[in-house]
Amino acid sequence: MLLTITTTHRPATDLGYLLHKNPARVQSFELSFGKAHVFYEQADDDRCTAALLLEVDPIGLVRRRGPGTLDQYVNDRPYAASSFMSTAISRVFGSALAGRCTDKPDLVNKAIPLHATIHVLPSRGGEALLRRLFEPLGYEVQMKGNHLDERFPDWGQSPYYTVELTSERRLSELLGHLYVLIPVLDNAKHYWIGDDEVEKLLRHGEGWLAAHPHREEIARRYLRYRGRLTREALQRLVSEEEPQLDDKEDSKGAEEEAVERRLSLNEARLGSVVAALRGLGAKRVVDLGCGEGKLIAVLMKDPSFEEIVGLDVSYRLLEIATERLHLDRLAPRQRERVKLLHGSLTYRDKRIQGFDAAAVVEVIEHFDHARLATFERLLLELARPGGVVITTPNREYNGRFEHLPAGALRHRDHRFEWTRQEFEAWAADVAQHFSYAVRFLPVGPLDAEVGSPTQMAVFTR
Repeated sequence: MLLTITTTHRPATDLGYLLHKNPARVQSFELSFGKAHVFYEQADDDRCTAALLLEVDPIGLVRRRGPGTLDQYVNDRPYAASSFMSTAISRVFGSALAGRCTDKPDLVNKAIPLHATIHVLPSRGGEALLRRLFEPLGYEVQMKGNHLDERFPDWGQSPYYTVELTSERRLSELLGHLYVLIPVLDNAKHYWIGDDEVEKLLRHGEGWLAAHPHREEIARRYLRYRGRLTREALQRLVSEEEPQLDDKEDSKGAEEEAVERRLSLNEARLGSVVAALRGLGAKRVVDLGCGEGKLIAVLMKDPSFEEIVGLDVSYRLLEIATERLHLDRLAPRQRERVKLLHGSLTYRDKRIQGFDAAAVVEVIEHFDHARLATFERLLLELARPGGVVITTPNREYNGRFEHLPAGALRHRDHRFEWTRQEFEAWAADVAQHFSYAVRFLPVGPLDAEVGSPTQMAVFTR
């Protein structure tokens, strides 16, 4: 079985540092089920491709367990990607999977262009299952099916696919996704499924599995339909991961409102966003990171917005939004205008594609660099709304807030707060890359020296 990983990041040979494998030589590793070999098909500054090749000895595996049946000797284990591949990723690329790189530590957290090819991947759920698993994570998925026998096409298609995954992300994220999802597609794991498998699933699913729209299916398949283990994994995903997101979101509004209260900045911000959406002529609007539904409440008052959708990662905030907006008491026609969706802003979601406009209000500053790069592509390339309105704090204005310590950000969960020059440079670069035009507007009282407290970019196609 064969897995290849390619990057065009310059210098592309940095892939060797990330994988802790020298491109200049072939390396082999003894595993309990056979051997793993790592070699590079190409390694230069423009392009680097690393290959992980597994040699599985199915006969040796059966003999170690005593007499076996025929299907234990004749099967797809030597060539189809399976839990053996997942184990090899952990053993051979363990440091890369954990996100460690001593020689180039800054590169570990950098999103780089990656293209992974799994040359024989079983999927008895067909193309639909493969897309359900990988597309929500932001991958561009290409696949090629194979006939059961090329000489007899009437026999139909086999359940094996060559799958190509393309994305810009951290290498550790890609390896973590493969570590979990390849065994999800494997109907015959080569080892016993016990309590420790729950720990592996949660450890390697950290940061993405809780918000995956098909997390229940992933957990069931990964844990081989062991009901108790699946229930435990899902309960811990909810109790350990999502409440932390809820707590951050709850405190976000309180902290930022405390800083900005004197200026009534939130009201000015929402008014400016709604005005920008009207200016775009938008009738169908999606609010990404809708929180408690404050923007949606304003949009609902304007009948020109015919469809309003809010998306947020926090169940709790969506429940608050449902109560705040009185959705259960609206007239049927009004209720049909508004929909709240649970989902992550860093996973591809077909439910938010094709809208006239998207609003992203005080959201981007909560992303680290890698996740912001993922969000840019998911929003502007894949969701592809007609227009986008983005607001974010202006760091230059922070010194004007009476109760904000010098040098502090407006909320402890902000990963950054940009100056006007930084925001405009970022927005201009993103607009050019994804074929949008962009203009900038101040929000709130304008200070001649430091500008307005909030800055807004309006993207149009």
